[in-house]
Amino acid sequence: MTSHTTQIQQLDDTTWCLDTWLNRPGHTACYLVRNGDELAFIDCGAATSVPGLLRALESLKLQPEQVRYILPTHVHLDHAGGAGELLAACPNATLATHHKGLPHLVDPSKLQQGAMAVYGTAAFEALFGKLRPAPEARCRALRDGDTLELGNARLGFLDTPGHANHHGCFFDERNGNLYTGDTFGLRYAELDHAQQPFLLATTTPVAFDPDVWSDSLDRMMALAPRRACLTHFGPLETPTRWIKLLRESLEMHVKIALKEESNPEEGRETRLRQALEAEVLARLEQHNPEISRSAARQLLEIDLQLNAQGLTVWLARRARGRR
Repeated sequence: MTSHTTQIQQLDDTTWCLDTWLNRPGHTACYLVRNGDELAFIDCGAATSVPGLLRALESLKLQPEQVRYILPTHVHLDHAGGAGELLAACPNATLATHHKGLPHLVDPSKLQQGAMAVYGTAAFEALFGKLRPAPEARCRALRDGDTLELGNARLGFLDTPGHANHHGCFFDERNGNLYTGDTFGLRYAELDHAQQPFLLATTTPVAFDPDVWSDSLDRMMALAPRRACLTHFGPLETPTRWIKLLRESLEMHVKIALKEESNPEEGRETRLRQALEAEVLARLEQHNPEISRSAARQLLEIDLQLNAQGLTVWLARRARGRR
């Protein structure tokens, strides 16, 4: 893997946003949280990201031995693919994540097969490297309402399905930081305009469920977080101000998918991809007229493709339910 200098953004006295460089700079974040001498990583990118995270610790004059927790919001590989590798490098750490997802980090074989089906073998190996199993004795399964002690602080765990059925968010009650994984969608700084974000829902395969996602957003906003810490990408202040944008994006994805539902299955993913691109780019032109369509397409290319795949799976699941 090519060596690079990890970009570090300090959010407050106890929190840093680290760029994992997965896919491209500014695409996939990891958060480092500190209390006293203890540290927690929230999300960790892929195995290819771990050397950069360890270099970030070194640049902050911190040690891997101080890491008490590795906390993936869910086990999609851009969030948890490096969990086993990072756990091996942090001898005092415990890996803790949603109880439905944890078995796939202890035995990542099905996770690897599923990701290869989505990305293809060559892209999988280039992006994610090798999935290292996490020793079960060093793992903890989390359920809604669980808390994690970090020094004398507490991180709360909130079950937030919708993007995935094994998705959870972490809430730091000291500073109001809510680590949202993918449940608050994605937002890239390049798409911001006039200090307003452009939020896009992430309907990645395989468990998109818009109804329970909406319920999860209600529960998240009931915490009145000061800041949403998105994995894709970075901190978003006063998320209650922007929640409407994410709900609109969710509704747009559902509308496009349901319009496609009566069409033949053959060619469905391609048609969904085209419809999503047309609608998202049209909305983005209204939001930020300064960014070119080609630049926007390049920034969102990976996400639009994954969203189309996820909507295709969702429609197939709806069809099975009717049968």
